[in-house]
Amino acid sequence: MIEPEIRKSLEHQHYRLVGNHSAVKLCHWLKKSIRDEGFCYKQQFYGIQSHRCLQMTPAVVWCTHRCVFCWRDIENTLGTKLEEFDEPEDIIDAAIEAQRKLISGFGGIPERINRRKFREAQNPNQAAISLAGEPTIYPRISELIGEFNRREFTTFLVTNGTLPERIESLDNLPTSLYVSIDAPDEKIYKRTCNPIIPDGWERINRTLDILPSIDTRRVVRITLVDGFNLVEPGLYSPLLERAEPDFIEVKSYMHVGNSVRRLSKDNMPSFQRVMEFSRILAEDISYTVKDWKEDSRVVLLARK
Repeated sequence: MIEPEIRKSLEHQHYRLVGNHSAVKLCHWLKKSIRDEGFCYKQQFYGIQSHRCLQMTPAVVWCTHRCVFCWRDIENTLGTKLEEFDEPEDIIDAAIEAQRKLISGFGGIPERINRRKFREAQNPNQAAISLAGEPTIYPRISELIGEFNRREFTTFLVTNGTLPERIESLDNLPTSLYVSIDAPDEKIYKRTCNPIIPDGWERINRTLDILPSIDTRRVVRITLVDGFNLVEPGLYSPLLERAEPDFIEVKSYMHVGNSVRRLSKDNMPSFQRVMEFSRILAEDISYTVKDWKEDSRVVLLARK
């Protein structure tokens, strides 16, 4: 389903393609954790183990957005629907095997790695269902989460919220459901997220209305891009008050991947600006600044 030229481009960017539409890529923090050089903010905030995290997607080049800050080549978006799709069990089996191959090189430098972590990394127990594309485009996303749950994984599902019907019909819930809110209004949304569907903003708002009824840990993520959606924090407040998330992650756009062709380093807010935005927002909606990780330029807000 993925053309050879696009496949070659993804592999050049160190994605390992899985089946017809899925992919795995090693997280920067997984590699650092195996070398005892640090860990990701999800470990600090939620207690997962960075070296045992499987960063994957069941829809690597299918999305409803072409966000300016996306780290993939947005010109290679293949559409908003999967016409044929793989079995959840097959995706997970192949994803784990792909991850093992991707980390195999660490075994050749035993003096520079934590050997226990390297052994444990062979059997991941946390799935970040995100990476690239919109994972809820995969029609069997609920079954995929259920299969991960059956294997005793924790699961983080990250969605842009444009398929509210998929979220509403989740029979199997992830450990954390992330919804990205990357604009406070439709005008900024269209400029920042470049939707390729006509009613994306309406769909996101439907998701926000659904979110309070989802019985799992609910997280809203705001990725700030200077010059695009880094505006008065209070403009986001009405959306967040409707969504009632347990946590809000405010993070800086990072100047990596293919985004460097579209944006400059000046579009990447400093940690100080992210913190300032977060403090103002927290006060406005009666949340509190619970934690932060400066090297990731991210701040965690929680309900008081």
